[in-house]
Amino acid sequence: MFYHDLDPVLFTVGPLSIKWYGVSYIVGFFLAWLVARARAKSQVNWHAEQVTDLIFFQAWGVILGGRLGYWLFYGFNQIIDEPFEIFKIWHGGMSFHGGLIGVVIALIFYCKKHHKPFVEVLDFVALMTPPALFCGRIGNFINGGLYGRTTDVPWAVIFPHSDGLARHPSQLYEAFGEGIVLFGLLWLYSRKPRRNGEITALFLCCYGIIRFMIEYYREPDRHLGFIFFDWMTQGQLLSIPMIVIGISILIWLKFFNSAIMDLRKI
Repeated sequence: MFYHDLDPVLFTVGPLSIKWYGVSYIVGFFLAWLVARARAKSQVNWHAEQVTDLIFFQAWGVILGGRLGYWLFYGFNQIIDEPFEIFKIWHGGMSFHGGLIGVVIALIFYCKKHHKPFVEVLDFVALMTPPALFCGRIGNFINGGLYGRTTDVPWAVIFPHSDGLARHPSQLYEAFGEGIVLFGLLWLYSRKPRRNGEITALFLCCYGIIRFMIEYYREPDRHLGFIFFDWMTQGQLLSIPMIVIGISILIWLKFFNSAIMDLRKI
């Protein structure tokens, strides 16, 4: 058993505190940039300036979308009671699903600026995302938030500001699943030429399934609890559309798109 006593503050300069959670986002964007640079070398229509600009658009999409998504999906009642809380980013609160929507919107503007096909850019970004997710979940663990459900496994953790019970380190489960496993699957799949949309579809499917499964070990948000017949969490509910959309895209590309191409040959 591990007693979590990690300091969420990396260092302090006067009144300014630099926290590990914020640093994890910076490191995540840096790793995403490295993956994008490596991927761009194998693509004839990508260059360094476009990759750097892509990180800029992606960062704004993650931050704004993640923040807005958190309050819409997890804290809507709090917005009504205290509307200005949404601007207090130092209080924490980010949503992956909100960040995903934010990135998609940001990429629309990016594609218009660089005259690139939207789906092609989505595939490119899908490969960049898992390393950033890995860093974000490590930041969650150091911060002691989003911990798991109670358990008696040998690697259980007692988190600060909790009820003192041993819990699953679900942040590390997510770092492994959403970061390492998902990246490995996407990278191996992308080594062969794929049709536009296939990598994005695989990302949606795999992330949705991984997140849905790990939610069984993660403690539901206290102010929401279980929803939908008192057994499903908000994270699971938001992951279902990702799985459905991902599978639908793969089916379309595999069967219907192929049928259309065959008709064009007639």
